[in-house]
Amino acid sequence: MSEKKPADRPLSLVVDEEPVDYDVAMGRMQEMYEERREGTRPDTLWLLSHPSVFTVGARTKPEHLPSTDGIPVKETRRGGQLTYHGPGQIVGYLVVELRAGEGVVDYVREVEQRLVDALGALGVPAERRDTPKGAELLTGVWTKQTGRKIVSIGMRSGRGITTHGFALNVEGDMQPWHLAVACGLPDVQMTNVETELAEAGLPSPGLTRTREVLATAFQASARSTGTPRPVA
Repeated sequence: MSEKKPADRPLSLVVDEEPVDYDVAMGRMQEMYEERREGTRPDTLWLLSHPSVFTVGARTKPEHLPSTDGIPVKETRRGGQLTYHGPGQIVGYLVVELRAGEGVVDYVREVEQRLVDALGALGVPAERRDTPKGAELLTGVWTKQTGRKIVSIGMRSGRGITTHGFALNVEGDMQPWHLAVACGLPDVQMTNVETELAEAGLPSPGLTRTREVLATAFQASARSTGTPRPVA
């Protein structure tokens, strides 16, 4: 599938290298949203990780919930269905003002393409997929060579500003994914960068290098990206 290069959209970068509790992160993300609405924060990419937790959307079926009570399950207001967050994964929350005429689905397509570009830079050929009519949504990013899902995406928008974002599996234990039905897709195979590169005889880039590549793909830097304006 040939995709055009996303238009310029510089972001301000925030990075937490230590895991952030999911509930704490949701509170901080809401603060970022309010700051963006008030015009005191530029469009922002927040890269972080969470201690092990399952998050579920409103459409998650009871039979898709985890088969163990060892990992917390949190309800979320984002789009999408069940996903897992934990060690070895990089989460990216995007607090971004949508452009005139742009909907959240349009922005999700851009996010997918930027993640495809990032994975390509890490040596993992990847692609986004269109959803066949009547099928479960295939939002996210998939590996080209093995057909596995490597990125989950779930976003929402309010008053023209996005929240939530993506989760890129980089390295570590994939076993928790086998405890539930990810993304509403019973047959999905989840993977991470480490696994895909190991099968090609290559080492994992690690979390630090992956964060750097993600920042580049999203045009995100720690510097201010300009004077933000209030959102009507």
